[in-house]
Amino acid sequence: MNVEELFRRYLEQRREMGESELVLDTLTVDEVLRIVGAHGKRAVAPARPAVGGDWRRALIEADAAVPAPRPAAPQADAPRRSAVPLASSSPLAPLAPAARLSDLAPPGLVVGAGEAELFGGPIGRAATLGEIAEMVRTCTRCPLYATAINPVPGEGSATAQLMCIGEAPGATEDETGRPFVGQAGKLLTDILRAINLSREEVFIANVMKHRPPGNRNPTPDEITACSPYLVRQVELIRPKVILALGTFAAQTLLDTKLAIGKLRGAMHWYHGTPLIATYHPAALLRNPGWKKPTWEDVKLVRRILDSVAA
Repeated sequence: MNVEELFRRYLEQRREMGESELVLDTLTVDEVLRIVGAHGKRAVAPARPAVGGDWRRALIEADAAVPAPRPAAPQADAPRRSAVPLASSSPLAPLAPAARLSDLAPPGLVVGAGEAELFGGPIGRAATLGEIAEMVRTCTRCPLYATAINPVPGEGSATAQLMCIGEAPGATEDETGRPFVGQAGKLLTDILRAINLSREEVFIANVMKHRPPGNRNPTPDEITACSPYLVRQVELIRPKVILALGTFAAQTLLDTKLAIGKLRGAMHWYHGTPLIATYHPAALLRNPGWKKPTWEDVKLVRRILDSVAA
């Protein structure tokens, strides 16, 4: 396969994910597709190319003419995006705190207000995470409790500055009653370690507290029934930032149908808390090329934490 065709497939994949711009550049996917079609020169592709490889190098090796990127919209002190892989063992470089959170990323969606928004009833009156965990253990608000082995209310620090929120428990989580265990959980632990955080320092949870049978998507009624638990957890913990892991979690928390490629890279707000969306660790295991954009997202999380602490 020649480089032009390889790169074209990569761009089509990115566009299917809802992305219109490439990492580290402001050229749109359609513009680069036109560039490749008009100027690309056939060349022999590497035997085992990485999907998330350096697209500029691919164009250069194909002897394609790459025009200068269009100037991006001005953003005060916007952080430069890095291509450091998550697997890097080098320590995270110190990040200079920003004057305002709005300096760190483009504005995104807003869900809820900054004030406390209790749902009322027992869940709204829960005073501790332990009370919520006990409510989840005995919950019958939706049918999922009847098919699940164990509830998975979440775990971590009650004073966590970061909350990591996924979709729903999987088979291993259902068996153990713990969120994000197994290979995806190990990768999440590595991601947190890369920004100088341990699992014990954060709070890890899911939108859904019981596993849907066969890992199917939760129904709207199930989401409505379970959401008050998560909102109350956010209210009690009062994290500095939320990291939404995966398409379902991001779309559910932000009440949107936008693709994860459209949601990542911006600063959204969930009931008064900054929210950053990124790919689910399980998706990174299937698509290693998504590790670089995920690394950019978690560095943004680190910048927010540093800025708030400054």
